[in-house]
Amino acid sequence: MLHAVLMAGGSGTRFWPASRRDTPKQLLAFSGTATMIQATADRLAGLVPGDRTLVVTSESLVAAITAQLPAVRVIGEPCRRDTAPCIALSAALIAAADPEATMLVMPSDHVIDDTEAFRSAVQHGVALVDEDPSRIVTFGIPPSYAAESFGYIQRGSAIGEAEPATYRVARFREKPDAATAADYLASGNFYWNSGIFLWRAATILELIAKFEPEMAGHIEKIVAACGTSDFDQRLRDEFAAIVGKSIDYAVMERHDNVVVIEAPFDWDDVGSWQAIARLQPLDSSGNAVRGRHVGIDTTNAIVHCPDGHLIVTIDIDDLIVVHTPDATLVAPKKSEERVREAVQRIAAEGLDAFL
Repeated sequence: MLHAVLMAGGSGTRFWPASRRDTPKQLLAFSGTATMIQATADRLAGLVPGDRTLVVTSESLVAAITAQLPAVRVIGEPCRRDTAPCIALSAALIAAADPEATMLVMPSDHVIDDTEAFRSAVQHGVALVDEDPSRIVTFGIPPSYAAESFGYIQRGSAIGEAEPATYRVARFREKPDAATAADYLASGNFYWNSGIFLWRAATILELIAKFEPEMAGHIEKIVAACGTSDFDQRLRDEFAAIVGKSIDYAVMERHDNVVVIEAPFDWDDVGSWQAIARLQPLDSSGNAVRGRHVGIDTTNAIVHCPDGHLIVTIDIDDLIVVHTPDATLVAPKKSEERVREAVQRIAAEGLDAFL
């Protein structure tokens, strides 16, 4: 059977001041009324029922996510250890209940517009895994520009003729510099790495045991305590002892049977405030506005204030303006990556109440 794992441990610092430690971006709504994690779960309708959906998040967010997704199981990590331990724990818990399980693993904070195309692509991926259970499937996004902020997948030879197009993975590439990204785009043989995966739970556990035996040992001890009164303490102790590593480093770049499906759906990782301009209609001056706003000679701005506060802007261009009840951000779009720097400065000055 198909199971789903939603990875929801991110802190969303680039979306400060809307995103905070207790309400990171996956718990917020940036378009429509559903939060990002609710929209991700809704996308699974017809593919995976709630009782086969697992959310893995930080321990501090379990209650908030359970409130938003009451029909799914939520596991809280006691500390951050990157994606490989998260996936290993999920796979072990799922395999304990369903040894033949296939897993769909995806971040909880992406936007995918064409839900039917997404579901169809997942079903295609499931068929590929059923055909060869040792196979790992990932989804590649055809690049629309020379992005430096994404990892890339280099495709190899084609597999079959069925749609959507599927290729062997020649190589995973790290986030490139501008010139390398331009080369990738021009070649036509590279995809953005979406971070969405399909595999048999048993297969990913075998590969983690092969490539990361120490990590696998800690996970085995955790799962051995499942259903006992010792589980929570065992989870805290053993998970904290794991050396964190991404699933790309731990497995994807080391396994020789990985294929990439060319995603037939529109995708956005919503990594920073400028993504908001891609998620909602722009006004006649190119502004992306959520909330009450009066703009005078205001162009190409992002204005976010969903709490009813009125924002008035005069003679501005290419600015980000975000208002919350206790903090306001104003920055040029070109400086949006420095929001993380601002968060670090706020922490260094002991202003944790604003984080």
